[in-house]
Amino acid sequence: MTGRIGELYAAMIKRGQMALDTNQHGYDVVSAANERISVKTITTSTHVSFNQNTLHYVDRIMVLRVNVDDEKGVSVEELLDTSVQDAKPLLRTQGGKLVYPILRGKQEQRPVEDLEVTARASVADLEIVQYESGAIRIYRNGQTVPEAVKAQLRPIATEIGVDLFNVRL
Repeated sequence: MTGRIGELYAAMIKRGQMALDTNQHGYDVVSAANERISVKTITTSTHVSFNQNTLHYVDRIMVLRVNVDDEKGVSVEELLDTSVQDAKPLLRTQGGKLVYPILRGKQEQRPVEDLEVTARASVADLEIVQYESGAIRIYRNGQTVPEAVKAQLRPIATEIGVDLFNVRL
């Protein structure tokens, strides 16, 4: 399922179409610019591999990671989006396949507190703050409450009568 999510994402951002056949030789998406794109989507893998025998059908390579985070939700991260020619120096041969290693480096992150506050509420001795990214922080006496936000919000929601499955439209 992760692979199909990545293919759909790639088709959307490249304004293209998913390949007609599920097991199309070499590529998964044809972009609006008529590039044949091989899309690899991971969650926790440390590498992706490409078939050497079908890579000649491909014009572009995209490597995506689906991130699932309790606080930030689900997101798609683009790890690589380049032409096959530019990707070749990044690939190594291993067991008849071309392998692209996934490096798990620490990304620079802007502190959520630098963003605009979109909502604020006080409950007992807690201040609940929602930022423009959708991130929520809970503070007690000006200090971030270290426990998971969802674990803190569930009993508060129950106490004030908010449905836990309430969806904002």
